[in-house]
Amino acid sequence: MTEITTVGVDLAKEVIVVCGADAHGRVVFRKQLSFAGFAAWAANLPPCVVGMEACSSAHHWARYLAQRGHDARLMAAEFVAPFRMSRGAKNDRNDAEAIMVALRQPTMRFVAIKCVDQQAMLSWHRARSGFMEERKSLLNRTRGLLSEFGIWIGRSSAVLVRKLPELMDEPALPDLFKPILLHTLEHLRQLDQRIDECDARIGTHARDSEAAQRIQKISGVGVITASALVASIASPSDFRNGRQMAAWSGLVPRQSSSGGKTRLGTITKRGDSYLRGLLRLGARSTLQVALKREPQKRSRLEQWIVALRGRVGYHKTVVAIANKHMRMIWAILAKGEAYDPDAWRRYQQQKADVSA
Repeated sequence: MTEITTVGVDLAKEVIVVCGADAHGRVVFRKQLSFAGFAAWAANLPPCVVGMEACSSAHHWARYLAQRGHDARLMAAEFVAPFRMSRGAKNDRNDAEAIMVALRQPTMRFVAIKCVDQQAMLSWHRARSGFMEERKSLLNRTRGLLSEFGIWIGRSSAVLVRKLPELMDEPALPDLFKPILLHTLEHLRQLDQRIDECDARIGTHARDSEAAQRIQKISGVGVITASALVASIASPSDFRNGRQMAAWSGLVPRQSSSGGKTRLGTITKRGDSYLRGLLRLGARSTLQVALKREPQKRSRLEQWIVALRGRVGYHKTVVAIANKHMRMIWAILAKGEAYDPDAWRRYQQQKADVSA
C-alpha cells in the first residue's frame, strides 16, 4: 500500500475535499467528506503533513489534527493560488490539489496556529467591531429618515444621540414616525451596553498580559490595539525581522521591480484589516502629538515624524508611522524587551565601539 505523506485540505462549511500524495508528490487519492466525516477520517489517517488555507475553521482543524499526531500547517490563500493547475477551472478538487502542491514547496511560509484562548479573545474584538458598525448604521439610517421630514441634525453622532429624546416632542414629526425614534434609543442603549462589555473584557486581557503592557508604552498603541496584537500574533519569532511582520500586516508598498529598477506602489493591504486599522488610528494620534509638541522637546522619533510629514504629506506619514510601530512591536515581543525610546543611543555607541 502506498504511504501517504502529504494531504491538502480544501475547507468549506459543509463539504471538505482532501487530496493525498506520496513521498514523490504523486496524487494517490481524492475524497469529498462532510464536516463530521472529515473529523472521523482524519482520526484514522496515519500521521502525515496536512496543509490548509488559513480561513474560517482552519485553526480549529489544525489543533484537532495536531492532537492526533499530524503535522498541521496553514498557508495564506494568496500563496496557494499560483499552484492551481487551471486558473479557468477553480473547484474544490483543484483547490485541494493546489494546497497539497504548495505545501511541499521548500520556501513556503506558514501561518502560526492560534490557541483557543487567542481565538476567544479575538472573538471579543470581532464582536466589538460588529457592534460599532451596527451602531454607526443605525445612526446613519435614523439621520436619513429624519431628513425625509425636513430635520437635519448634522453629521455628528454625539449630537444626534443627544437630541433623539428631544425629537420625541418635535411637532414636525408625525406620531406614526415617533415610535421609530423610541426603538432607535432602546437599540442604542443595548449596543452601548454590549460595546462597554467588550471594552471591559479587552481591557482585562490587556491588563493581565505582560506583553500587552510592554507594547502599550509606545505612543499610539492603546489598550485595544495591544490586546488585538497579542491575541493575533501567536509567535513573534516566526517573523525573521520587523519588516516581515509589517509586511504581514499589509503596511509595506507593493513592488513591481524589474531590470534592477525598483518601482514601489501603494501599500499591499494584506493581512488583517482590523489590526491595520487600529495601527493607523494609533499612528494618527502619534502624528498629532508630535506636531503639537514644541520643537525643542520632541523626541528623536517625533523629529523624524515631523520631517517626514513635510516631505511626503499627511497620509503617507500615517502609514510610515504604523509601519514603524509594527517593527518596534516585533522587537519588543520577539526579544522580550521593554520599550526604550533612547535605545538608538545604545546601539550607536555599540556600533562606535565595534568600529574603534
